[in-house]
Amino acid sequence: MEWKDEAIEKLRRYKAMQTAAKNIPEQICMLEDSAISLRSPSAPKMGGSGSIRSREDAMINNLAERQELEWSLARVQQWLAVMNRGLDALTPEEIIILQKMYLFPERGAVDRLCSDLGVEQATVYRKRDKALHRFTVAMYGFPET
Repeated sequence: MEWKDEAIEKLRRYKAMQTAAKNIPEQICMLEDSAISLRSPSAPKMGGSGSIRSREDAMINNLAERQELEWSLARVQQWLAVMNRGLDALTPEEIIILQKMYLFPERGAVDRLCSDLGVEQATVYRKRDKALHRFTVAMYGFPET
């Protein structure tokens, strides 16, 4: 594993994982609402035992999908908690650098950082590398060399 590439990839996925943490509970809620209508005595009844079986199948599928989403939500929340602890190890300046470059990337981020921090591009890249290293150490516990 190339530690820098791994750290960058995790930082780039952060926003999507935050979105997933908000969307998954809504998906579960929609499935719960759908399950209520499947159990409802006023649900359309079709003739024959096939309709009962298909309704039971729909209920089982709904339950299985909700369970999968609940497990997925738990994994996403755990992933975000680990990432947040890694980010907590950074200085405010390092967080800003990683935010603008990876977490919530902006066009012209390096130039904007140069202006905001009053430094040259080479310095921004050095600070970025230091922030990535500190983040990775906080995430994986790499020994200092």
